[in-house]
Amino acid sequence: MMKKPLDGKIALVAGATRGAGRGIAIELGAAGATVYVTGRTTRAQRSEYNRPETIEETAELVCQAGGRGIAVQVDHLEPDQVQALLARIEQEQGRLDILVNDIWGGEHLTQWNVPVWEHSLERGFRMLRLAIDTHIMTSHFALPLLIRNKNGLVIEVTDGTAEYNDNNYRLSLFYDLAKTSVIRMARSLAHELSPYSCTAVAVTPGWMRSEIMLDHFGVKEENWRDATAKEPHFIISESPRFVGRAVAAIAGDPEAARWNGRSVSSSELAQTYGFYDIDGSQPDCWRYLAEVQEAGKPANAAGYR
Repeated sequence: MMKKPLDGKIALVAGATRGAGRGIAIELGAAGATVYVTGRTTRAQRSEYNRPETIEETAELVCQAGGRGIAVQVDHLEPDQVQALLARIEQEQGRLDILVNDIWGGEHLTQWNVPVWEHSLERGFRMLRLAIDTHIMTSHFALPLLIRNKNGLVIEVTDGTAEYNDNNYRLSLFYDLAKTSVIRMARSLAHELSPYSCTAVAVTPGWMRSEIMLDHFGVKEENWRDATAKEPHFIISESPRFVGRAVAAIAGDPEAARWNGRSVSSSELAQTYGFYDIDGSQPDCWRYLAEVQEAGKPANAAGYR
């Protein structure tokens, strides 16, 4: 069999129950990696999301894609649990090559377009803890293992590129702060990792067809275009596998350090590495949002996917 680009690599996708984390885990597995997938929802216990997706399902999908998936239930706000996870990876593998910080869990907390003086403080601060504290805590325990070998990679998954977020209000003060903070976190980690020849990058998908988004529109991945009857601009959406292929492309790039400290999108990486979404397209969401949707033009993805 042909050797896969990530054969022998050990990855941790923190926050892999669903959405981008699941898509990334699958594509790292497809490239040959052993992938530890973490989250709070298992077949025996659900998080406050109360969603059906589980980390065991994600691990099985990683295996089906050609990798090795290992599911570990972890609450990334609990230091003892995160520390135990990394101790297990060290004991079982002796190394960590790829860390993907994708923990989020804040969709049900955000009050969209509500000013800070009306937004729930409890929900807002919980959102920040889920988006920021979890990433920092995971890096704190994971990076001592990752930096033992050169060419380690840290991916900080966020929503929006630095350019887009700098020029646009992101729906609430708390959401805006959560997503821009992750981009800055990648820059800080890039500085700290550089002496060890390791790389940190902030990566954003576009308008992603997560399980929650598909449910919102009452469609499945197979018939997602039906959702454009309700929201025409959904025509620019992408599957979670697209950002997964973006992360796998960086992880397999011997010159991945060129991205160190940068904020990049799935579409930019697709154009650089030449990969496509599962439907064979290359959706360019962030350019579309600026040039079509926010410009008040009719929905039309021609030239954008």
